[in-house]
Amino acid sequence: MIRTLQLAAATFRPRRAVPGQDLFSPSVTRMRVHLSDLDLYRHVNNGIYLQCMDVARSNYLADLGAFGALNERGWYPVVAAQTIKYRRSLTWRQRFEVTTSVLGWDERVVYLDQSFSRRGRDGEPEHVARGIVAGRFLGRKGERVAAPDVVALLAGEPVSPPELPADVAAWARAVDVAAR
Repeated sequence: MIRTLQLAAATFRPRRAVPGQDLFSPSVTRMRVHLSDLDLYRHVNNGIYLQCMDVARSNYLADLGAFGALNERGWYPVVAAQTIKYRRSLTWRQRFEVTTSVLGWDERVVYLDQSFSRRGRDGEPEHVARGIVAGRFLGRKGERVAAPDVVALLAGEPVSPPELPADVAAWARAVDVAAR
């Protein structure tokens, strides 16, 4: 429930835009593990990671100052597909960060990297998990919005997509979200 409230706050009362932030700038969301995030094995439940990713994506849009322009057009984001790989556990009260970055886009979706990290015992960042997300935008009546149109809005001008990393392109084809 806490993460749902956090997502509502990030969406309906977004944080301020970051001066100089552009489409390819990473967005960092800092969080702490709550008791309600834990499963019976006393580490963060796998579903909570996905909720944290939702919050971080809303913060990414907020950092760009995008909510006003998206709302004017009636466009909103949805997840078309996602995958996550866990490397380390997060436990109660640990602080962690989710870094959201755009990898690229095609005619249908925008591909995002969402990486979880925490401070290790030596004070250095430790990789915890990595999620790849294929995100779409829909209009008020459920119509699909082309990813290049969304990117142009967020960037302030039309932008050519970078080449997707090979593993992400292969995943997009395998889960059938890539442009046909």
